[in-house]
Amino acid sequence: MNEIVLYAVIALGSIALFFAIIIFFVEKKFKIIENPKIDEVQGILPGANCGGCGFAGCRNFAESIVKAGNMENLYCPVGGNEVAKKIASILGIIANEKAPQIAVVRCNGTYAHASLKIKYEGTSSCTFINNLFHGENGCAYGCIGGGDCVRVCTFDAMYMNSKTGLPVVIEDKCTACGTCVKACPRGIIELRNKGRDNKRIFVACNNKEKGVVAQKNCQVACIGCNKCVKVCTYNAITLKDYLAYIDFEKCELCRKCVTECPSESILEINFPVNKTEVIYSEKNEELK
Repeated sequence: MNEIVLYAVIALGSIALFFAIIIFFVEKKFKIIENPKIDEVQGILPGANCGGCGFAGCRNFAESIVKAGNMENLYCPVGGNEVAKKIASILGIIANEKAPQIAVVRCNGTYAHASLKIKYEGTSSCTFINNLFHGENGCAYGCIGGGDCVRVCTFDAMYMNSKTGLPVVIEDKCTACGTCVKACPRGIIELRNKGRDNKRIFVACNNKEKGVVAQKNCQVACIGCNKCVKVCTYNAITLKDYLAYIDFEKCELCRKCVTECPSESILEINFPVNKTEVIYSEKNEELK
């Protein structure tokens, strides 16, 4: 009995040794020697693995940069220009600086502007609701309010405003990774330059229907009147499918389009409040 056990142990040991030798030589034969700079580049990346760079994770991003030998079309939105400079220093290449960006919700269909026409009770998923019907306010292009963008944000840079029904971007936390942009089934979230002194002007509407039809569902929908296009001296505004769009690369923040817009579809962010407007508003309140 002991001899049988001994033979079994020897046989199994021999088989294990045989395969170990094979694995050893295979590993030597097909061993991949990675560039040590990949580890260096990965070490200075944020490690968020958010996919904002267009790759599956920071490791893949680091491998792509080292392999390419340049940073053309390769940028980490979370790390920004500072990380880009450090990577360039490691690889001995030139860093491509990029203007800081932020996620912008191009819809102002709040409960006050777009009253609810039906009450939906079910799965709170924007993608699901979008495939089911137009939404509670009837607008087929506006924010659904399911909060998909908030749920996918790994930086806690968004929340749903219970008073408006719209998502809010927390400027200090947003890294412009673009995850929320991909999550929105209606494409109303866009990455735009933060702008000078963090000031931005954009059309908060995504409705491509004719003005009369659009405003049946939302009071502040763009009506495609073309007035903003005419008043812009920088050719920063275009009109397509009854919808105005402001090119943030061309916009000089003159604010002429804001005052010209009859439907109040254009929003100005982080601008000082006009004192005249405040006084006028206060007088109106006193008369009520």
